[in-house]
Amino acid sequence: MIFTVAIDGPAAAGKGTISKAVAAHFGFAYLDTGLLYRAVGAKVLDGADPVDAARALSPDDLNADVLRTHAVAQAASEVAVIADVRAALLVFQRDFARRSGGAVLDGRDIGTVICPDAEAKIFVTASAACRADRRFKELKARGNDISADQVLADVIARDKRDAERAEAPMIAAADAVTLDTSDLTIEQAIAKAVALVDAKRT
Repeated sequence: MIFTVAIDGPAAAGKGTISKAVAAHFGFAYLDTGLLYRAVGAKVLDGADPVDAARALSPDDLNADVLRTHAVAQAASEVAVIADVRAALLVFQRDFARRSGGAVLDGRDIGTVICPDAEAKIFVTASAACRADRRFKELKARGNDISADQVLADVIARDKRDAERAEAPMIAAADAVTLDTSDLTIEQAIAKAVALVDAKRT
């Protein structure tokens, strides 16, 4: 069985947590496509050329602990605007999406560019203030020395960069269902996402 779930949305909206839960619920494979860009970003911070890094990326590169740092997240957003980087990672993502047994991919352009024919599409979002608060708490818990104001500024700047980039901007697909998690618990958000996917499977 081939069944692709495309879950898009801005940073810290909850799409990663929701995507993992949806994949686990249905027994689908899961790919955090943001990790691909984080892995490229990490290599760029180490001095690599972004396009060369994207072309040489291997599954092992997705497991590095450094990929969850604030600096790598910023670098990932910057390399993601490079058309040749996105092209280099496109085949990897599409092959994963159409694997047998079902797949869930989360990112910013899954439903619009990577998998426009996905059987289910969800755009997960939340207010910038809500997302910044979540990200700030997450970063502080990991020991990052950063202010709440800086995190909010970064979230707003990243939203603008992701939405306005010429190549594959972050927008909801025309046939995606929007799921606003601002006032939802994670359990409520997951339940809604599972129900949305389930409706597409029948």
